[in-house]
Amino acid sequence: MKVTSTNQNGVVLLQVHGRILGPEEAESLDDKLYAAIGRGFRKAVVDLGNCDWINSAGIRTLIHHHDCFRRNYGELKLSCLTRKIEKIVTITKLAQVFDIYESKDEALLSFN
Repeated sequence: MKVTSTNQNGVVLLQVHGRILGPEEAESLDDKLYAAIGRGFRKAVVDLGNCDWINSAGIRTLIHHHDCFRRNYGELKLSCLTRKIEKIVTITKLAQVFDIYESKDEALLSFN
């Protein structure tokens, strides 16, 4: 799994490529989200459009950082969920926790 991080007008955009199947793979996403908070970012979008699969380790990472951003008066949003990941998010009721957008552009614009 690979995670790329870019600054989009004060919003950190993290694009996940591959699968998040265990703690080792979730660590890259975890590190990038901690780094964003450490650099003072309060707004982040995790783009899952190129993420093939996510398991409980990845879900835990997303929930943990959703809470971290909130504690730091920020927000973490999700975008571009694949059908498989959308089903997982729906079954786990995370759709009630996260703001979810169909495109990364919609997610980025939602902060304005």
